[in-house]
Amino acid sequence: MTAATAYRAFRCDLCGADRPVPIEVTRQYTKGEPLYTCGECGFVYVRHRRSAQAIADSWSDDLYGSRYTARIPAIKARQTYVADTLDVELGLKDKRVCDIGGGEGRFCDMLRSPPYGASVFAIEPSAANGRLLDDLGIEHFVGTAEAYHGSEDRRRRGVFDIATVVWTLENTQDARAILDIAWDLLPVGGHLAIATGSRILVPFKKPLYLYIDDGVADTHCFRVSANTLCGLLAVTGFETAFLNRYLDSDILMAIGRKTDRSTPIPWTGDRPEAVVDFFDRWHEETRRHYPPD
Repeated sequence: MTAATAYRAFRCDLCGADRPVPIEVTRQYTKGEPLYTCGECGFVYVRHRRSAQAIADSWSDDLYGSRYTARIPAIKARQTYVADTLDVELGLKDKRVCDIGGGEGRFCDMLRSPPYGASVFAIEPSAANGRLLDDLGIEHFVGTAEAYHGSEDRRRRGVFDIATVVWTLENTQDARAILDIAWDLLPVGGHLAIATGSRILVPFKKPLYLYIDDGVADTHCFRVSANTLCGLLAVTGFETAFLNRYLDSDILMAIGRKTDRSTPIPWTGDRPEAVVDFFDRWHEETRRHYPPD
């Protein structure tokens, strides 16, 4: 095993506890190590992970294009939902937006176009996606958010009004590290928007095998509920300013307002036993009514 592919065990990203509780039924979908929920706060995570660069390389080399692309109607619809929400809640006209995980550039292109009119910049690890961003004329940095944070480009560009992490947080190695970087890219009072799928502790919205596949587990390190998403915002210095109506939507979206971190922000996690029970019931629903072909 090389340094690039070496795995190490992580504590809970949300509360820092080292009390991983295996969600045993997920072994049947991952074909190996299960997902875990934190025995303290109920956060759902993959325990063993490679480096941030190795995970980014998996997305760049194996997943974009072959298993994921933004060039389909379903992805455009959810990006439009996020853009419309940002425009209603914050206003996008002439705002400087940094999209962490810019992908193929479709979301940035949407934000800079009418009716939104934002000024956009993307951070994107994939060199192939960087070429697509070039084709669209979108300013960007090719590399991980961690690499951008220590770069001269970051010092030159300064801060942004809004940072976005759209269906990207779950694909990073360290959730708190990414949100710490986002915090540093914003002024006090600036906003961070996170959007992902609404799947944990909500009505079942798809069979479990369509949520957990048997690929490399650490390409999807985190599975958040509304509570744990707002918790991640709180522990990294963001007050939740907006939370969407996620119970009857496929989308979970929160907007955090950056604080100066002088006062801890209260948050509430999930009960670990409720999380395990939720996955047990989801597995039984899938097994009885939606067995794979």
